[in-house]
Amino acid sequence: MNTLNEAKKKMLKEIIKQLPGGAPPEEVKEKFKQVLKGISSEDIIKVEQELVTEGMPREELQKLCDVHLAVFGEQLQEQELHIPIGHPISILIEEHRILLEHAERLKTIVGMIEEACDSVYVGDALAELQHIVRDFQDSEKHYLREENVLFPTMEKHGITEPPAIMWTEHNEIRENKRKLHEVVEKWNKTTFDNFKRQLTEATKPICSILPNHFFKENNILFPAALQAITIEEWEEIRREFDEIGYCCFTPPSVLVKKQTKQKIDSCAPEGDLQFETGTLSKEEIEGILDSLPIDVSFVDKNDKVKYFNKAEKRIFVRTKAVIGRKVQLCHPQKSFHIVNKIVEAFKTGKKDSAEFWIIMNNRLIHIRYFAVRGNKEKYLGTMEVTQDLTDIKKIEGQKRLLDWKE
Repeated sequence: MNTLNEAKKKMLKEIIKQLPGGAPPEEVKEKFKQVLKGISSEDIIKVEQELVTEGMPREELQKLCDVHLAVFGEQLQEQELHIPIGHPISILIEEHRILLEHAERLKTIVGMIEEACDSVYVGDALAELQHIVRDFQDSEKHYLREENVLFPTMEKHGITEPPAIMWTEHNEIRENKRKLHEVVEKWNKTTFDNFKRQLTEATKPICSILPNHFFKENNILFPAALQAITIEEWEEIRREFDEIGYCCFTPPSVLVKKQTKQKIDSCAPEGDLQFETGTLSKEEIEGILDSLPIDVSFVDKNDKVKYFNKAEKRIFVRTKAVIGRKVQLCHPQKSFHIVNKIVEAFKTGKKDSAEFWIIMNNRLIHIRYFAVRGNKEKYLGTMEVTQDLTDIKKIEGQKRLLDWKE
Protein backbone atom coordinates (compact mmCIF):
# COMPACT_ATOMS: atom_id res chain seq x y z
CA MET A 1 0.00 0.00 0.00
CA ASN A 2 1.01 3.61 -0.51
CA THR A 3 2.66 5.37 2.41
CA LEU A 4 0.29 7.93 3.86
CA ASN A 5 1.80 10.63 6.08
CA GLU A 6 0.12 11.26 9.41
CA ALA A 7 -1.07 14.79 8.53
CA LYS A 8 -2.77 13.64 5.36
CA LYS A 9 -4.22 10.63 7.15
CA LYS A 10 -5.68 12.87 9.84
CA MET A 11 -7.27 15.14 7.22
CA LEU A 12 -8.68 12.13 5.38
CA LYS A 13 -10.25 10.88 8.60
CA GLU A 14 -11.82 14.30 9.11
CA ILE A 15 -13.38 14.10 5.65
CA ILE A 16 -14.97 10.73 6.41
CA LYS A 17 -16.13 11.80 9.87
CA GLN A 18 -17.83 14.93 8.49
CA LEU A 19 -19.91 12.98 5.99
CA PRO A 20 -22.40 11.40 8.44
CA GLY A 21 -23.04 14.87 9.87
CA GLY A 22 -24.87 15.81 6.72
CA ALA A 23 -22.20 17.91 5.03
CA PRO A 24 -22.91 17.89 1.27
CA PRO A 25 -20.33 15.74 -0.56
CA GLU A 26 -19.54 18.53 -3.02
CA GLU A 27 -18.86 20.96 -0.15
CA VAL A 28 -16.56 18.47 1.58
CA LYS A 29 -14.80 17.71 -1.70
CA GLU A 30 -14.08 21.39 -2.35
CA LYS A 31 -12.90 22.02 1.21
CA PHE A 32 -10.37 19.19 1.11
CA LYS A 33 -9.44 19.48 -2.55
CA GLN A 34 -5.69 19.46 -1.96
CA VAL A 35 -5.87 16.57 0.48
CA LEU A 36 -7.86 14.53 -2.03
CA LYS A 37 -5.36 15.15 -4.79
CA GLY A 38 -3.68 11.86 -5.65
CA ILE A 39 -5.74 9.87 -3.13
CA SER A 40 -5.63 6.14 -3.81
CA SER A 41 -7.87 3.22 -2.99
CA GLU A 42 -5.19 1.91 -0.61
CA ASP A 43 -5.28 5.20 1.32
CA ILE A 44 -9.05 5.04 1.76
CA ILE A 45 -8.93 1.40 2.85
CA LYS A 46 -6.18 2.08 5.38
CA VAL A 47 -8.02 5.01 6.94
CA GLU A 48 -11.40 3.24 7.02
CA GLN A 49 -9.84 0.22 8.73
CA GLU A 50 -8.30 2.51 11.35
CA LEU A 51 -11.68 4.17 11.94
CA VAL A 52 -13.25 0.79 12.66
CA THR A 53 -10.39 -0.02 15.02
CA GLU A 54 -11.01 3.31 16.77
CA GLY A 55 -14.64 2.40 17.33
CA MET A 56 -16.67 3.43 14.27
CA PRO A 57 -19.31 0.70 13.76
CA ARG A 58 -18.80 -1.27 10.55
CA GLU A 59 -22.49 -0.78 9.74
CA GLU A 60 -22.05 3.00 9.82
CA LEU A 61 -18.99 2.77 7.62
CA GLN A 62 -20.98 0.71 5.13
CA LYS A 63 -23.72 3.35 5.00
CA LEU A 64 -21.08 5.95 4.27
CA CYS A 65 -19.57 4.07 1.35
CA ASP A 66 -21.88 5.60 -1.25
CA VAL A 67 -21.14 9.08 0.12
CA HIS A 68 -17.43 8.30 0.03
CA LEU A 69 -17.76 7.55 -3.66
CA ALA A 70 -19.32 10.95 -4.31
CA VAL A 71 -16.29 12.56 -2.65
CA PHE A 72 -13.51 10.27 -3.82
CA GLY A 73 -14.99 8.95 -7.06
CA GLU A 74 -13.12 11.27 -9.43
CA GLN A 75 -9.75 10.40 -7.94
CA LEU A 76 -10.50 6.68 -7.97
CA GLN A 77 -11.63 6.63 -11.59
CA GLU A 78 -8.28 8.06 -12.66
CA GLN A 79 -6.60 4.81 -11.59
CA GLU A 80 -5.59 2.46 -14.39
CA LEU A 81 -5.47 -1.26 -13.82
CA HIS A 82 -3.13 -3.19 -16.10
CA ILE A 83 -4.35 -6.77 -15.82
CA PRO A 84 -3.63 -9.62 -18.22
CA ILE A 85 -6.45 -11.71 -19.72
CA GLY A 86 -7.18 -14.70 -17.54
CA HIS A 87 -6.19 -12.94 -14.32
CA PRO A 88 -8.83 -13.44 -11.56
CA ILE A 89 -9.47 -9.69 -11.33
CA SER A 90 -9.87 -9.47 -15.11
CA ILE A 91 -12.52 -12.19 -14.95
CA LEU A 92 -14.41 -10.46 -12.12
CA ILE A 93 -14.36 -7.08 -13.88
CA GLU A 94 -15.68 -8.61 -17.11
CA GLU A 95 -18.50 -10.28 -15.19
CA HIS A 96 -19.27 -6.90 -13.59
CA ARG A 97 -19.50 -5.35 -17.05
CA ILE A 98 -21.95 -7.98 -18.27
CA LEU A 99 -24.12 -7.77 -15.14
CA LEU A 100 -24.27 -3.97 -15.46
CA GLU A 101 -25.38 -4.37 -19.08
CA HIS A 102 -28.08 -6.73 -17.83
CA ALA A 103 -29.17 -4.19 -15.22
CA GLU A 104 -29.46 -1.45 -17.87
CA ARG A 105 -31.37 -3.73 -20.20
CA LEU A 106 -33.59 -4.76 -17.30
CA LYS A 107 -34.64 -1.15 -16.75
CA THR A 108 -35.52 -0.81 -20.45
CA ILE A 109 -37.56 -4.02 -20.48
CA VAL A 110 -39.44 -3.06 -17.32
CA GLY A 111 -40.27 0.29 -18.95
CA MET A 112 -41.70 -1.53 -21.97
CA ILE A 113 -43.79 -3.81 -19.77
CA GLU A 114 -45.05 -0.88 -17.68
CA GLU A 115 -46.41 0.82 -20.82
CA ALA A 116 -48.23 -2.29 -22.05
CA CYS A 117 -51.90 -2.84 -21.23
CA ASP A 118 -51.75 -6.62 -21.60
CA SER A 119 -49.08 -9.34 -21.47
CA VAL A 120 -49.89 -10.44 -25.03
CA TYR A 121 -48.10 -7.34 -26.31
CA VAL A 122 -44.84 -8.00 -24.45
CA GLY A 123 -44.13 -11.69 -25.07
CA ASP A 124 -40.58 -11.06 -26.32
CA ALA A 125 -39.88 -8.65 -23.45
CA LEU A 126 -41.04 -11.23 -20.91
CA ALA A 127 -38.80 -13.89 -22.48
CA GLU A 128 -35.80 -11.56 -22.32
CA LEU A 129 -36.71 -10.60 -18.74
CA GLN A 130 -36.69 -14.26 -17.72
CA HIS A 131 -33.29 -14.72 -19.40
CA ILE A 132 -31.78 -11.80 -17.49
CA VAL A 133 -33.21 -13.03 -14.20
CA ARG A 134 -31.72 -16.49 -14.85
CA ASP A 135 -28.33 -14.89 -15.44
CA PHE A 136 -28.69 -12.92 -12.21
CA GLN A 137 -29.41 -16.18 -10.38
CA ASP A 138 -26.42 -17.87 -12.02
CA SER A 139 -24.13 -15.01 -10.95
CA GLU A 140 -23.93 -16.64 -7.51
CA LYS A 141 -20.59 -18.24 -8.42
CA HIS A 142 -19.19 -14.75 -8.99
CA TYR A 143 -19.87 -13.81 -5.38
CA LEU A 144 -18.76 -17.19 -4.03
CA ARG A 145 -15.37 -16.83 -5.74
CA GLU A 146 -14.87 -13.45 -4.12
CA GLU A 147 -16.04 -14.53 -0.66
CA ASN A 148 -14.23 -17.86 -0.50
CA VAL A 149 -11.01 -17.12 -2.39
CA LEU A 150 -10.27 -13.42 -2.93
CA PHE A 151 -11.48 -12.08 0.43
CA PRO A 152 -9.59 -14.61 2.61
CA THR A 153 -6.39 -13.92 0.66
CA MET A 154 -6.78 -10.17 1.18
CA GLU A 155 -7.41 -10.72 4.88
CA LYS A 156 -4.08 -12.54 5.15
CA HIS A 157 -2.49 -9.24 4.07
CA GLY A 158 -4.35 -7.24 6.73
CA ILE A 159 -7.13 -5.97 4.44
CA THR A 160 -10.19 -6.93 6.49
CA GLU A 161 -12.82 -4.18 6.47
CA PRO A 162 -13.48 -3.76 2.71
CA PRO A 163 -14.09 -7.50 2.18
CA ALA A 164 -16.43 -7.56 5.19
CA ILE A 165 -18.43 -4.63 3.82
CA MET A 166 -18.54 -6.12 0.32
CA TRP A 167 -19.77 -9.44 1.73
CA THR A 168 -22.60 -7.61 3.51
CA GLU A 169 -23.56 -6.02 0.20
CA HIS A 170 -23.41 -9.41 -1.50
CA ASN A 171 -26.10 -10.60 0.88
CA GLU A 172 -28.21 -7.55 0.01
CA ILE A 173 -27.77 -8.35 -3.68
CA ARG A 174 -28.81 -11.96 -3.03
CA GLU A 175 -31.99 -10.81 -1.32
CA ASN A 176 -32.78 -8.43 -4.17
CA LYS A 177 -32.14 -11.19 -6.72
CA ARG A 178 -34.42 -13.53 -4.80
CA LYS A 179 -37.29 -11.04 -4.76
CA LEU A 180 -36.93 -10.27 -8.46
CA HIS A 181 -36.79 -13.97 -9.33
CA GLU A 182 -39.90 -14.64 -7.25
CA VAL A 183 -41.87 -11.90 -9.03
CA VAL A 184 -40.82 -12.98 -12.51
CA GLU A 185 -41.33 -16.69 -11.81
CA LYS A 186 -44.96 -16.04 -10.75
CA TRP A 187 -45.75 -13.33 -13.31
CA ASN A 188 -48.80 -15.17 -14.69
CA LYS A 189 -50.17 -16.11 -11.26
CA THR A 190 -51.57 -12.61 -10.68
CA THR A 191 -53.14 -9.78 -12.66
CA PHE A 192 -50.95 -8.04 -15.21
CA ASP A 193 -51.31 -4.69 -13.42
CA ASN A 194 -50.26 -6.26 -10.13
CA PHE A 195 -47.31 -7.97 -11.84
CA LYS A 196 -46.15 -4.63 -13.29
CA ARG A 197 -46.28 -3.00 -9.87
CA GLN A 198 -44.37 -5.84 -8.20
CA LEU A 199 -41.82 -5.91 -11.04
CA THR A 200 -41.10 -2.19 -10.72
CA GLU A 201 -40.66 -2.51 -6.95
CA ALA A 202 -38.33 -5.52 -7.32
CA THR A 203 -36.24 -3.98 -10.10
CA LYS A 204 -35.30 -0.66 -8.50
CA PRO A 205 -33.16 -2.03 -5.62
CA ILE A 206 -31.01 -4.34 -7.74
CA CYS A 207 -30.51 -1.75 -10.48
CA SER A 208 -29.41 0.69 -7.78
CA ILE A 209 -27.05 -1.49 -5.75
CA LEU A 210 -25.17 -3.22 -8.60
CA PRO A 211 -23.54 -0.09 -10.13
CA ASN A 212 -22.45 1.26 -6.74
CA HIS A 213 -21.22 -2.12 -5.52
CA PHE A 214 -19.24 -2.91 -8.65
CA PHE A 215 -17.72 0.60 -8.69
CA LYS A 216 -16.44 0.07 -5.16
CA GLU A 217 -14.95 -3.31 -6.03
CA ASN A 218 -13.42 -2.18 -9.33
CA ASN A 219 -11.95 1.04 -7.96
CA ILE A 220 -11.20 0.34 -4.28
CA LEU A 221 -11.18 -3.37 -3.50
CA PHE A 222 -9.46 -4.73 -6.61
CA PRO A 223 -6.63 -2.14 -6.77
CA ALA A 224 -5.86 -2.86 -3.12
CA ALA A 225 -5.82 -6.60 -3.84
CA LEU A 226 -3.48 -6.12 -6.79
CA GLN A 227 -1.09 -4.13 -4.59
CA ALA A 228 -1.03 -6.67 -1.75
CA ILE A 229 -1.34 -10.14 -3.26
CA THR A 230 1.72 -11.89 -4.71
CA ILE A 231 2.04 -13.45 -8.17
CA GLU A 232 2.17 -16.93 -6.64
CA GLU A 233 -0.99 -16.23 -4.66
CA TRP A 234 -2.80 -15.02 -7.80
CA GLU A 235 -1.93 -18.31 -9.48
CA GLU A 236 -3.44 -20.21 -6.57
CA ILE A 237 -6.49 -17.91 -6.59
CA ARG A 238 -7.03 -18.71 -10.26
CA ARG A 239 -6.88 -22.44 -9.55
CA GLU A 240 -9.44 -22.00 -6.77
CA PHE A 241 -11.64 -19.90 -9.09
CA ASP A 242 -11.57 -22.71 -11.64
CA GLU A 243 -12.59 -25.20 -8.96
CA ILE A 244 -15.64 -23.16 -7.90
CA GLY A 245 -16.59 -22.55 -11.52
CA TYR A 246 -17.90 -19.64 -13.56
CA CYS A 247 -21.21 -18.10 -14.56
CA CYS A 248 -23.14 -19.14 -17.66
CA PHE A 249 -22.44 -15.68 -19.12
CA THR A 250 -18.69 -15.58 -18.33
CA PRO A 251 -17.00 -15.28 -21.78
CA PRO A 252 -14.60 -18.17 -22.47
CA SER A 253 -12.18 -15.60 -23.93
CA VAL A 254 -11.48 -14.11 -20.47
CA LEU A 255 -10.75 -17.53 -18.97
CA VAL A 256 -7.66 -18.09 -21.13
CA LYS A 257 -4.54 -18.21 -18.98
CA LYS A 258 -0.87 -18.69 -19.59
CA GLN A 259 0.56 -21.94 -18.34
CA THR A 260 2.46 -21.69 -15.08
CA LYS A 261 4.22 -24.27 -13.00
CA GLN A 262 2.16 -25.69 -10.16
CA LYS A 263 3.08 -23.84 -6.99
CA ILE A 264 4.76 -26.09 -4.47
CA ASP A 265 3.23 -25.57 -1.06
CA SER A 266 5.57 -24.56 1.71
CA CYS A 267 6.47 -27.29 4.13
CA ALA A 268 4.07 -27.91 6.98
CA PRO A 269 5.23 -27.02 10.50
CA GLU A 270 7.22 -29.80 12.11
CA GLY A 271 4.92 -32.57 13.24
CA ASP A 272 2.02 -31.44 11.03
CA LEU A 273 0.64 -33.20 7.98
CA GLN A 274 0.43 -31.23 4.73
CA PHE A 275 -2.87 -31.71 2.88
CA GLU A 276 -3.95 -30.21 -0.41
CA THR A 277 -6.20 -27.80 1.47
CA GLY A 278 -4.12 -27.03 4.56
CA THR A 279 -2.08 -28.49 7.41
CA LEU A 280 -3.13 -30.24 10.61
CA SER A 281 -1.30 -31.67 13.60
CA LYS A 282 -2.00 -35.20 14.86
CA GLU A 283 -3.80 -33.69 17.86
CA GLU A 284 -6.01 -31.56 15.62
CA ILE A 285 -6.84 -34.48 13.33
CA GLU A 286 -7.86 -36.69 16.25
CA GLY A 287 -9.81 -33.83 17.82
CA ILE A 288 -11.72 -33.21 14.59
CA LEU A 289 -12.55 -36.86 13.97
CA ASP A 290 -13.56 -37.52 17.59
CA SER A 291 -15.76 -34.39 17.62
CA LEU A 292 -17.86 -35.57 14.69
CA PRO A 293 -21.41 -36.59 15.77
CA ILE A 294 -21.01 -39.83 13.80
CA ASP A 295 -19.19 -43.14 14.11
CA VAL A 296 -16.40 -43.48 11.54
CA SER A 297 -14.47 -46.67 10.81
CA PHE A 298 -11.94 -47.33 8.05
CA VAL A 299 -11.13 -50.68 6.45
CA ASP A 300 -7.99 -50.74 4.28
CA LYS A 301 -7.55 -52.20 0.78
CA ASN A 302 -6.78 -55.61 2.30
CA ASP A 303 -10.17 -55.66 4.10
CA LYS A 304 -8.59 -55.12 7.53
CA VAL A 305 -9.96 -52.66 10.08
CA LYS A 306 -7.38 -49.91 10.38
CA TYR A 307 -9.05 -47.07 12.28
CA PHE A 308 -12.15 -45.91 14.16
CA ASN A 309 -12.92 -42.59 15.81
CA LYS A 310 -13.93 -42.14 19.44
CA ALA A 311 -17.19 -40.21 19.08
CA GLU A 312 -18.69 -39.07 22.38
CA LYS A 313 -21.84 -41.16 21.89
CA ARG A 314 -20.88 -44.19 19.88
CA ILE A 315 -23.70 -46.20 18.35
CA PHE A 316 -21.80 -49.47 17.88
CA VAL A 317 -19.16 -50.69 20.32
CA ARG A 318 -15.59 -50.51 19.00
CA THR A 319 -12.41 -51.52 20.87
CA LYS A 320 -8.75 -51.47 19.87
CA ALA A 321 -8.87 -55.27 19.72
CA VAL A 322 -10.67 -54.95 16.37
CA ILE A 323 -7.70 -53.21 14.70
CA GLY A 324 -6.20 -55.57 12.10
CA ARG A 325 -9.29 -57.78 12.03
CA LYS A 326 -10.83 -58.78 8.72
CA VAL A 327 -13.97 -56.73 8.12
CA GLN A 328 -15.91 -59.88 7.22
CA LEU A 329 -15.37 -61.16 10.76
CA CYS A 330 -16.95 -57.99 12.17
CA HIS A 331 -20.35 -59.06 10.80
CA PRO A 332 -22.65 -62.03 11.45
CA GLN A 333 -21.96 -65.14 9.36
CA LYS A 334 -25.23 -64.77 7.46
CA SER A 335 -24.16 -61.38 6.02
CA PHE A 336 -20.63 -62.40 4.92
CA HIS A 337 -21.64 -62.69 1.28
CA ILE A 338 -23.23 -59.22 1.27
CA VAL A 339 -20.15 -57.62 2.83
CA ASN A 340 -17.98 -59.32 0.22
CA LYS A 341 -20.20 -58.11 -2.63
CA ILE A 342 -20.09 -54.51 -1.39
CA VAL A 343 -16.32 -54.53 -0.97
CA GLU A 344 -15.83 -56.16 -4.36
CA ALA A 345 -18.12 -53.58 -6.04
CA PHE A 346 -16.02 -50.83 -4.44
CA LYS A 347 -12.76 -52.41 -5.54
CA THR A 348 -13.88 -52.83 -9.15
CA GLY A 349 -15.35 -49.33 -9.30
CA LYS A 350 -18.90 -50.53 -9.98
CA LYS A 351 -20.16 -48.77 -6.85
CA ASP A 352 -19.02 -45.87 -4.71
CA SER A 353 -21.44 -46.17 -1.79
CA ALA A 354 -23.99 -48.37 -0.09
CA GLU A 355 -26.47 -47.43 2.61
CA PHE A 356 -28.83 -49.11 5.07
CA TRP A 357 -30.98 -48.03 7.99
CA ILE A 358 -32.25 -49.96 11.00
CA ILE A 359 -34.29 -49.37 14.15
CA MET A 360 -32.20 -50.01 17.25
CA ASN A 361 -33.47 -49.26 20.76
CA ASN A 362 -36.26 -47.17 19.21
CA ARG A 363 -33.69 -45.03 17.38
CA LEU A 364 -33.35 -44.67 13.59
CA ILE A 365 -29.77 -45.58 12.69
CA HIS A 366 -28.34 -44.73 9.25
CA ILE A 367 -25.35 -46.83 8.12
CA ARG A 368 -23.37 -45.85 5.03
CA TYR A 369 -20.31 -47.30 3.34
CA PHE A 370 -18.09 -45.26 1.00
CA ALA A 371 -15.31 -46.37 -1.30
CA VAL A 372 -12.19 -44.33 -0.49
CA ARG A 373 -10.08 -43.65 -3.55
CA GLY A 374 -6.75 -41.87 -4.03
CA ASN A 375 -4.88 -40.65 -7.07
CA LYS A 376 -6.11 -42.05 -10.38
CA GLU A 377 -9.10 -43.57 -8.57
CA LYS A 378 -6.89 -46.14 -6.84
CA TYR A 379 -8.91 -48.05 -4.24
CA LEU A 380 -7.58 -47.36 -0.73
CA GLY A 381 -10.30 -48.90 1.38
CA THR A 382 -13.83 -48.50 2.69
CA MET A 383 -15.18 -45.99 5.20
CA GLU A 384 -18.19 -46.82 7.35
CA VAL A 385 -20.23 -43.88 8.66
CA THR A 386 -23.01 -44.48 11.19
CA GLN A 387 -25.39 -41.75 12.36
CA ASP A 388 -28.43 -41.51 14.62
CA LEU A 389 -31.13 -39.73 12.58
CA THR A 390 -33.90 -39.84 15.20
CA ASP A 391 -33.62 -36.24 16.41
CA ILE A 392 -32.62 -34.90 12.99
CA LYS A 393 -35.91 -36.16 11.52
CA LYS A 394 -37.81 -34.00 14.02
CA ILE A 395 -36.30 -30.74 12.73
CA GLU A 396 -38.79 -28.33 11.14
CA GLY A 397 -38.65 -24.78 9.80
CA GLN A 398 -35.29 -23.11 10.15
CA LYS A 399 -32.88 -21.93 12.83
CA ARG A 400 -30.37 -19.43 11.50
CA LEU A 401 -26.97 -18.46 12.85
CA LEU A 402 -28.39 -15.19 14.19
CA ASP A 403 -30.92 -17.20 16.25
CA TRP A 404 -28.16 -18.67 18.43
CA LYS A 405 -28.40 -17.95 22.17
CA GLU A 406 -25.88 -18.68 24.90
